[in-house]
Amino acid sequence: MKSTEQVKKLRDMSVDEITTQSADMRAQLFQLRFQWVMGQTEALNRMRDLRKQRARLETILREKAKGK
Repeated sequence: MKSTEQVKKLRDMSVDEITTQSADMRAQLFQLRFQWVMGQTEALNRMRDLRKQRARLETILREKAKGK
């Protein structure tokens, strides 16, 4: 799925849904970082993708807070 399609879907979501999804991503990132340090995973690309997706979520939350 292209990022423009992802952004459209995210903008259609409510603030509560975005907040919940952001919290889930934060937990996933924590687990992946922990596994990375322990040498149990090779999921560097997954961590990068999660960070980017979470940044998109936070940006959309800020836009909604400003009233755009």
